[in-house]
Amino acid sequence: QVQLVESGGGLVQAGGSLRLSCAASGIIFSIADMYWYRQAPGKQRELVAAITSGGRTNYADSVKGRFAISRDNAKNTVYLQMNSLKLEDTAVYYCNADLYGRRSWGQGTQVTVSS
Repeated sequence: QVQLVESGGGLVQAGGSLRLSCAASGIIFSIADMYWYRQAPGKQRELVAAITSGGRTNYADSVKGRFAISRDNAKNTVYLQMNSLKLEDTAVYYCNADLYGRRSWGQGTQVTVSS
């Protein structure tokens, strides 16, 4: 059974930084494509960043240049470094794994950016 556990969320002032982590188990992590999504109150869940098993990355336009996704296959962990945080980055952030089309989700971690 795939398990994804996010951590690292919290309250931060605008302009600050946070690093989210997602630890995976029950999955061959090294061959999974990994994603970070977020969902703000009253809004649909949206893709924030993606990293393929080969290390290729992709970002939503709203976070390009501010966020960086990375992975450590030895630790079965994917990270999301978030810099220059804005009020509109406030959301629950979810980790997602895609292995041969089968998707798994974490429970989410809250990120709140204050002014």
